[in-house]
Amino acid sequence: MRRLENGLLLIAKGYGWLPDARRARGRRTVAARLGGLPVLGIEGPEAARFLYDEDHVRRSHAVPEPVQGTLFGKGAVHTLDGPAHRTRKAVFIGLLMDDARVAALVDGATAAWDAAVPRWVQRGEVVLVDEAAEVITRAVCAWAGVPLADDDAPAMARDLTAMVDGFATAGPRHWRARRARGRREAQLAGLVQGVRDGTAPVPPGSVVDTIARHRDADGELLDPHTAAVEVLNVVRPTVAVAWFVAFSGHALTRWPQHRERLASGDAAFALAWAHEIRRFYPFAPFIGGRTPRAVEWDGERVPAGTMVLLDLYGQDHDADLWGDPYAFRPERFLDREIGPFELVPQGGGDPRTGHRCPGEQVTVAVLSALAVRLARLRADVPEQDLSVSLRRIPARPASGVVLRVHGTD
Repeated sequence: MRRLENGLLLIAKGYGWLPDARRARGRRTVAARLGGLPVLGIEGPEAARFLYDEDHVRRSHAVPEPVQGTLFGKGAVHTLDGPAHRTRKAVFIGLLMDDARVAALVDGATAAWDAAVPRWVQRGEVVLVDEAAEVITRAVCAWAGVPLADDDAPAMARDLTAMVDGFATAGPRHWRARRARGRREAQLAGLVQGVRDGTAPVPPGSVVDTIARHRDADGELLDPHTAAVEVLNVVRPTVAVAWFVAFSGHALTRWPQHRERLASGDAAFALAWAHEIRRFYPFAPFIGGRTPRAVEWDGERVPAGTMVLLDLYGQDHDADLWGDPYAFRPERFLDREIGPFELVPQGGGDPRTGHRCPGEQVTVAVLSALAVRLARLRADVPEQDLSVSLRRIPARPASGVVLRVHGTD
C-alpha cells in the first residue's frame, strides 16, 4: 500500500479529506499517513462491521492525546477494550438506554426550553447554538445529579461546549477546551469524593451517584478523577446536541416547507427529522482504532498498529445507501428500517456490545423534542452568515443561527 502523509490535506479539507481521497482512488478504501502513522480509511456498512470487530480493530491506545485532553478525558471508557470496556460501558447503558430515564431527561429539556423562551423574547436576538446549549445544560445537570446554581448555568454551558468545540483543532479553541475540562474535572472529582464520604448528597441512582459507586472489572472503585471524566462523558455529549439543534434551525431556514409538519408534533416525522439532521449535517468526520495484528481488508494487507478510520461523513452521504444523499429529505426515514452499520453519525453496531455511542437514544430523543419546540417558535431570521464550512471540525453554522424571537405558537 502506498501511504502519503495527509496531515495538511486533512487540515485543508476537513470532512472532505477521506471522501475526496476515496473518490480519487475509485474505491471505498484508501491508504494514507497521518502524523507519520499508517492509516487505512474505509467506508460502508461492511467496513463499519469490520471496524467494530475487536478481533480486527481496538480502541485502546488509539485515541490521540489531544482528543483525550479535550473531548473524552483521560482514562475514559472510549479508550478501553475487552472486559474492561464492557464492564465500564454497562454503566452507561444502564444510565442512557433506559426508556424512563430518557423520558425524564426529555421532559427536563423541554421544560427548560419553555422557561427560556420569555427571556429570549426580552433580549431580542439570540444565538441558537448558545441558547440550546444552556437549555440542555440546565436539564442534564439536574437529571444527572450535578448541582448547578441558576447563575452558574451559562458558565457551565460554555465549558461543556468548549470541550466539544476544541477537540479537533489547534490554537485558542483547543486551549479553551483543555482549561474547561480541567475546571470541570476538578469540580466533579470533588463532588464524587463528597458522595462517597457523605458530605455531598445527590439523588440516589442519579448519574453522579451511580458512577461514584461503580466498581470496575478489577472490583475497585474508580479514582475520583476517572469518575469525574465519566460523569462528563454523560453530560458533555448531551450538551453537544445543541449543535444538532442549531443545524435544525439552519435546515428550517433553508427548507421552511418542513416547519408545519415538524411543529405539529407528529412523532414519526420528528424522529425522521432527527435522523436526517444527524445524517445530512457534519459532526464527527471519522472514528477509528488500531489493528492489534496484521489483517486484511478490501484486498489490502493492513499491518499491525495501523490506524483504521471509518469515514462517518462519507458513509452518511453514500449514494448507494441513501440515494440523492446531498438532498435534505427527512421523509427518507419514514417507515425505513435502519441497519446497525448504515447510519453512523455516532458509530455503528450494537451499543450494548461494541463501541457505538450508548447515548444515541438520548441524542435522538432530546433532538426530536427540541426540534418540535424550535419549529413552533415565532421568530425572524435576520441577515447573517449561515454557511457551514467543511474545514471546521466540528462544523457549525458560522453565525450559530441568530434568531429574533417573538414568542411561541
